[in-house]
Amino acid sequence: MILIFDLDDTLYDEQAYVLSGLGAVAKFGHERFGWNPVESFDYMQGVLNASGRGAIFDSWLASHGKCTRSLVKECVKVYRHHVPSLQMTPGVEDLLERLSLKYPLYVVTDGHKVVQYNKVEALGISRFFRKIFITHRYGIRNAKPSIYCFDLIRRREGCEWEDMVYIGDNPAKDFVNLNPLGVLTIRVNTGVYHNVVAKPGYDGKATLERLDLLDTVISL
Repeated sequence: MILIFDLDDTLYDEQAYVLSGLGAVAKFGHERFGWNPVESFDYMQGVLNASGRGAIFDSWLASHGKCTRSLVKECVKVYRHHVPSLQMTPGVEDLLERLSLKYPLYVVTDGHKVVQYNKVEALGISRFFRKIFITHRYGIRNAKPSIYCFDLIRRREGCEWEDMVYIGDNPAKDFVNLNPLGVLTIRVNTGVYHNVVAKPGYDGKATLERLDLLDTVISL
């Protein structure tokens, strides 16, 4: 059995990364303009809670009369390149420790290459996995729901699709192309998608409320 994990909202709470990034941008605002970093963080978090991530930096800069395209881009760069402070979801480190002694483990994760790499480094999870596939390193066209990176794992392990298990959280893309191949897909009902009702064929074949309950679905 080959166990493959998503990263964001599967192995850790992605909201922690977002808040860490907002903190880095607030620090940038203090260093560049002298703006109060606590007030900046609170403002950006308020925009996040009210409207999502889309225009946080635009709104924050505009509140100071400083919204220019170049400054927004600089904020995005600070956000993406900051070194985050992250922890795995409770129980996950012990689970990975046990699993890595018995099974080949992999990660397949979408997202900006630098961002995802920094998350992996901050979490200190590389020691558990044979390889961590950041799909954008292979071209955005090979991001999920593409099976490209999963097929690289299948060939690397010399296994069948039926020997593979994928655990993720996003029913819009994580499972739809793996389900017909015979992969055991498991949805962890956490993070921003926990209330999303999947379209037919898009959901995992099994659902968990928490990742550390994995042994209720497969024999570990």
